[in-house]
Amino acid sequence: MALATSTLSLGLGERLSAYLAAFNDGRQRRKVYRQTLRELNMLSSRDLTDLGIHRSMITRVALEAAYGKGRK
Repeated sequence: MALATSTLSLGLGERLSAYLAAFNDGRQRRKVYRQTLRELNMLSSRDLTDLGIHRSMITRVALEAAYGKGRK
């Protein structure tokens, strides 16, 4: 409830600015995710093994790179 109260006290410009910042943050994270996914998929199985990554782990590794370890 505190979040809703603090959001209501913000002016339109501040809310728009916060929305755009969150939007840009999401775009940057998605960009990191896609780039990591693309680069790991380009590696051979042997290269992935050298890194300690199994091919089935690529999506999880890319998610962790973009969103952090707590992301599901």
